[in-house]
Amino acid sequence: MTAVSSARSDAVRALSIPQQLLPGDGRFGSGPSRIRGPQMEALQAASRDVMGTSHRQAPVRDVVARVRAGIAELFGVPDGHEVVLGNGGSTAFWDMAVFGLIERRSQHLVLGEFSQKFASEAEGAPHLDEPEILRSEPGSLPIARANAEVDAYAWPHNETSTGVMVPVRRPEGASPEQLVLVDATSVAGAAAVDLSQTDAYYFAPQKAFASDGGLWLSVLSPAAIERAERLAAATDRWIPAFLSLTSALENSRKNQTLNTPAIATLVLLAEQIEWMLHQGGLAWADARTRATSGMLQEWAARREEITPFVTDPAARSQVVTTLDVDESLDATAITSVLRAHGVVDIEPYRKLGRNQLRIATFPAVGEEDVASLIAVLDHVLDSTAGA
Repeated sequence: MTAVSSARSDAVRALSIPQQLLPGDGRFGSGPSRIRGPQMEALQAASRDVMGTSHRQAPVRDVVARVRAGIAELFGVPDGHEVVLGNGGSTAFWDMAVFGLIERRSQHLVLGEFSQKFASEAEGAPHLDEPEILRSEPGSLPIARANAEVDAYAWPHNETSTGVMVPVRRPEGASPEQLVLVDATSVAGAAAVDLSQTDAYYFAPQKAFASDGGLWLSVLSPAAIERAERLAAATDRWIPAFLSLTSALENSRKNQTLNTPAIATLVLLAEQIEWMLHQGGLAWADARTRATSGMLQEWAARREEITPFVTDPAARSQVVTTLDVDESLDATAITSVLRAHGVVDIEPYRKLGRNQLRIATFPAVGEEDVASLIAVLDHVLDSTAGA
């Protein structure tokens, strides 16, 4: 860092931000995301009925039923598809897919940290052939291509680490027997999607669904269910009981999970789904996240110190906006002074290693809070411009 940039960074850290500029809620994290006050109130109200009780009895199973019915309504789940949930997060589902959905060989789009993790799981599985990996530089968008030698295509709908959003559509020329597995953890519930283009659209609930960790959910197509059941019945494949997708399916049909679930997460999730439906469903959430992320992109366009990390506007995420900060200013100075004033979790993804801001705009983040965040950032940059 030069002496000039060091002086400006020091000036940023010493700033006091006027109270009237601060957002009403300063949480802009990419996950876990902000949880609305009414969700916490609902959790408190439900605590006597469901917390500390058996997950195989009606009170908890009724919450699971609310979640499954809400997801089906929110996404307009196609006929024959089923809403399945289980213990663990998306990491657990990657392993379940390696055991129970990929038959011999998969294709993976790798465009950041999280898409790489699923590819690595398939790569290391001794019972699978070497996967085909189509890789692009962080911030750019790879495209799936039909390959008759694979039986599953896998990519993230949204790469949380970089802020790139990938279209959800079957590769042109892919056969119906080839499954499409889409990791939607950081965008499910926040962007429009046609689930007929997927066979497993899976996610954890701590992003757009403003819940806590400990669960995964997936919408499975008839083809995915048939594949899972066939592989589970095969005599040449061992599947750990905890990672059995067919077991998760059987339990989900009873509105329960294999092991005790994170019940607080289920209550928060059910409340968020019903709130989103009341607001106007997925169309409303899609419009809201387009608007709020668009505000940040428009702000970046007018600030010479800020550059969108994702250069292709068509590839930019609706829910995770990544912005490079000019080398004349240390981005950690900005995030530090904002954190001291209650505006938190806009640091970049640690392994990306860039001088960057990463700002989430999930459905619970309103336009008024994004406008306030922009005003705060303008104040910080303008107040230290001559330092």
